[in-house]
Amino acid sequence: MAVSATDEAKMSTASKSARLGDILWVFVKIGLLSFGGPAGQIALMHRILVDEKEWLDEQSFLHALNFCMLLPGPEAMQLATFAGWRLRGVSGGLIAGGLFVLPGAVVMLILSISYVAFSGQSMLSGIFLGVKAAILVVVVQALITLSRRALTQTQHYVISGAAFVGLFFLNLPYPVIVIASGVYGAFFLSAYHKRLQILSPEGTQIPELSAFSFGRFAITLGLGLCLWLCPLAIVFWGVGVPFLVELGWFFSKLALVTFGGAYAVLAYMAQDVVGAYGWLNPAQVLDGLGLAETTPGPLILVTQFVAFVAGFQQGGYALALMAVSLGLWVTFVPCFLWIFLGAPYFQRLSSQPRLWGALGAVTAAVVGVILNLSVWFALQVSFETVVELRMGLLTFWLPQLASVDLRVIAIATLSTILIWRFKLALGWVLMGAAGFGLLLDLLF
Repeated sequence: MAVSATDEAKMSTASKSARLGDILWVFVKIGLLSFGGPAGQIALMHRILVDEKEWLDEQSFLHALNFCMLLPGPEAMQLATFAGWRLRGVSGGLIAGGLFVLPGAVVMLILSISYVAFSGQSMLSGIFLGVKAAILVVVVQALITLSRRALTQTQHYVISGAAFVGLFFLNLPYPVIVIASGVYGAFFLSAYHKRLQILSPEGTQIPELSAFSFGRFAITLGLGLCLWLCPLAIVFWGVGVPFLVELGWFFSKLALVTFGGAYAVLAYMAQDVVGAYGWLNPAQVLDGLGLAETTPGPLILVTQFVAFVAGFQQGGYALALMAVSLGLWVTFVPCFLWIFLGAPYFQRLSSQPRLWGALGAVTAAVVGVILNLSVWFALQVSFETVVELRMGLLTFWLPQLASVDLRVIAIATLSTILIWRFKLALGWVLMGAAGFGLLLDLLF
């Protein structure tokens, strides 16, 4: 149904004004309660910002979500930043986005310290055995959910399959998969508007917030790049620790290609953190995801765990804290930059067919990326011995069937029943899996 210009203008503005102090306390609440991954976090923000506070109307919220889905990085955190920016400009965006991340980052730091301090305890091995088995089910659930939304035409299935083959058998870098998919989608899937149509009622539009200003765009870009990259320059020339330089550049690249959420990020990290750099092993990465699932804030905080454990193994607590600080900075500063750069012009961006075609292709590729993650982690967790076999350009992972861990199979099966049949909340499933893993470890 078409809307008048007057109604359109009403939809584009917040129903009620918000002071910075109000924004601060509301996003403290959101940051502390933002469990359950992106879907739960977005639903929480909708309930508080749209239904309770009436700071944003329905159309503004949905169009903001559309825009955030165009960007690399955690869409829920960027949605919080966009909401704060929409209410009180840059200061509101910094408060909202920062407080969405900060509580989870503090909890994850405490959990990371506890992890390295008590990792030698035999009791913890059983607990994390159960958590890893349950997380495998969570990753598969994310794969199924995303594939239903993303694979809407034959070419999407082809792109997804090609991404899986490229990662699992050809060992191609994740950024290459993202860039190739985006280029293909921009030229051959430019009519892809499914996501926009699903998230926005047909026939409605939101007016552009401001005319394009090259000067403002250039200043924002320059300041953002300086804030993002200056710490890397200080680490490179001032600190002189090769590990920190490698970690800083790695997480900076991660911030540019992390379309598809935390599970796609994990696939990239697993490929490089485990294979190329050797900072962590597969079980540790999966432990990190299990901890991230139990904390508030974006799941991409699993990168904080990776940075801490890698830093600790390279040089103890001091280097671990430096690695966490650098990793968090180069991961989340770009998220603010994308919002402050594009938010004033998001109507123009969201109306570009080639951009939506590229996004559809990248999202389809992410399905293949998460499938790769699921298979690879399943092999690493379920079998004690997995042999890597190379034949020319191809790589094969061959598990020794005799080394299968039946405890993992049992806990994963139980977790599947609890999640799919009884719809039990993830937190309860993880606690139950941890307890069952501890019990089996003590018995066997």
